Amino acid sequence: MKIGVIMGGISSEREISLQSGNSIIENINKEKYEVLPIVIDKKEDIVNKSKGIDFALLALHGQFGEDGTVQSVLQTLGIPYSGCGPLSSAMCMDKDVSKSVLEANGIRTAPWINLRKGDNIDFNKINELGYPVVVKPTHGGSSVATFIVKEEKEIENCVSEAFKWDSEVMIEKFIKGDEITCPVYNDRMLPVIAIKPKAEFFDFTSKYQDGGAEEIVVELEKELHKEVEKMALKTYKALKCEVYSRVDMIVTEKGVPYILEINTLPGMTKNSLIPKSAAALNIGFSELIDMIIQDSLKISR
Repeated sequence: MKIGVIMGGISSEREISLQSGNSIIENINKEKYEVLPIVIDKKEDIVNKSKGIDFALLALHGQFGEDGTVQSVLQTLGIPYSGCGPLSSAMCMDKDVSKSVLEANGIRTAPWINLRKGDNIDFNKINELGYPVVVKPTHGGSSVATFIVKEEKEIENCVSEAFKWDSEVMIEKFIKGDEITCPVYNDRMLPVIAIKPKAEFFDFTSKYQDGGAEEIVVELEKELHKEVEKMALKTYKALKCEVYSRVDMIVTEKGVPYILEINTLPGMTKNSLIPKSAAALNIGFSELIDMIIQDSLKISR
């Protein structure tokens, strides 16, 4: 089977995508698969460079990769691909939409407001959220252009910076607590990983620099584990995820979990969280890649 590992792309997360793609290529079972690296430099590459492959293993992150557009193109071309479909990918990439779906399903997430380019900043609504708030691109990832804002005077500059990366910006109530990530694979939650960044929050450097954060598999207290698992699986289903996704949460000092966001194409580098979680179940990286390929092939789309 000829596997095209699709990586690169045109988003702010291009370099991380290349790391994911190269890591997958290093670890995929080459006795079982013929592997073709496919680096996307412009949008039309997804059509021109995918010809002749049997399966697309997606290592893209961010817009035009994780937002359902590439999935739609591959579906139109009749090329099966890894992970979630176009609708799920689009919903999860748009934090305003995904949080609205969560709220409609009674799943706890921090209150927020969403701005489009040209909107006036409603400082009264931000005051109702209460400082500090988090300002970030609505369709962004990897904590690019993400700011914790503690005073009203900082809002305009941070919103302006976030708009450099996206056409929409989210302002969300900052929830103080411990961050955890909950990989979900085929309706089953894998071991939970606690994230302890050395910076104020799990920012870009913490995510991708060696030693930027401590990431350890943890056993939560029994009742908390039950609630976290219920929320993770309910989120996975509400947003129509398939095969695998990663549900990120924050747990307050009082033990109350909130959904932060859902990643439909989580990182697959040596520092990434899903491979660490799978390893706790004695699933090696090569085996995990094989599982993703085989389970994605079972989906009819």
